[in-house]
Amino acid sequence: MPKKLVLVCLLNFFIAAVFGLLLRYAFVQPIEFNYRFLTHAHSHVAMLGWVYLMLFALIVHYFIPNKKPIYNRLFWITQFAVVGMLFSFPFQGYAAVSISFSTLHIFCSYYFAYLIFKHHKTENKVTSHLLKMALAFMLVSTIGVWCLGPAVAMLGQASAFYQIAIQFFLHFQFNGWFLLAVFAVFFHKLQLQDSKQFRLFFKFLIITTILTFAMPINWFAPHSVLLWVNGLGVICQLIALYYFVIIVKSPLKTLINKQVTITKYMYGFALFCFVLKIVLQSASLIPEVSNVAYQHRNFVIGFIHLTMLGVISGFLFAFLLQNSFIKHSKTLTYGIYAFILGFVLTELILLIQGGFFYFGIGLLPNYYLILFLCSILLPLGIGCFIYNILNTKKNVRKTT
Repeated sequence: MPKKLVLVCLLNFFIAAVFGLLLRYAFVQPIEFNYRFLTHAHSHVAMLGWVYLMLFALIVHYFIPNKKPIYNRLFWITQFAVVGMLFSFPFQGYAAVSISFSTLHIFCSYYFAYLIFKHHKTENKVTSHLLKMALAFMLVSTIGVWCLGPAVAMLGQASAFYQIAIQFFLHFQFNGWFLLAVFAVFFHKLQLQDSKQFRLFFKFLIITTILTFAMPINWFAPHSVLLWVNGLGVICQLIALYYFVIIVKSPLKTLINKQVTITKYMYGFALFCFVLKIVLQSASLIPEVSNVAYQHRNFVIGFIHLTMLGVISGFLFAFLLQNSFIKHSKTLTYGIYAFILGFVLTELILLIQGGFFYFGIGLLPNYYLILFLCSILLPLGIGCFIYNILNTKKNVRKTT
């Protein structure tokens, strides 16, 4: 995997983390930037600059045997779109320039999906099924983006139509495209073979991804039927988790035994966050829990970060730790521990404060300051990762 591409992805992640840090500092000391505009920049660079481009690099590396120059050119065009969003969203939010760069990114993703469908080669049905479905969800998710314009024109940004369109995009990006693409790489590394258990896991995972979209719809257009649909989706998700444990248990032991300690911890961290994500989603079977989670922003942000930083980024870091341009050193170890500690502390603080809001207790003493200070660990950890790669002069071992 080209070292410079990974560095670009990590640099995007670092910038997104710094933006996140500024957003939390805004509650400690006022900043000149528009908070909402900076939030757009933070989320777009994190999703499209870090996760999307990192998955781009991994998919091409593992599943495209004949790496034609078009992939390299497409990567840099997509990165150009990310840079455009980086320098436009903080100053104007959703406006002509930022929307143009966002649209360019979408068209790049369409072409990327076309190229992967055309050129990918893998004899393993497991990774092939996951990869194709991940790309399908990526394409489907953009329907939500195209609905935003008509939603604003017809009903306005406060309408249920507008909010549901945003949730449609986010839901199928996170739970469809990102998660399935990560599993495609993960199962490739596990050398998982096709089986009845995998096919059941795959089917239930697809079903739950579709059905659980009923919950965000219910937030903006409440109906009792949606709660039943979401409940069925949650049950399917638990069944998918059951088969997931069955199919990965043995090959995971084989994979883990070959890894150094820090890589083992990162895989364990990502898997724990994945299980925790499912457990928390299962709590939505109780309508009151779902309503409370949506009404208190702390819970929403905490869950988004659990998926983005814990599950998705956790797996991506684990994959990178197995690459030849990583030299396992104290700096790298401290960086990984700083990132995990920052994630855990900020999640706990958000959870506790959400509980305080629910019970009417008020703010934790120095809540915003403590949250900001703990958040410093996130860009610090990413920065250590970047520093390690920059200072690795030669490949230290083969990529697996």
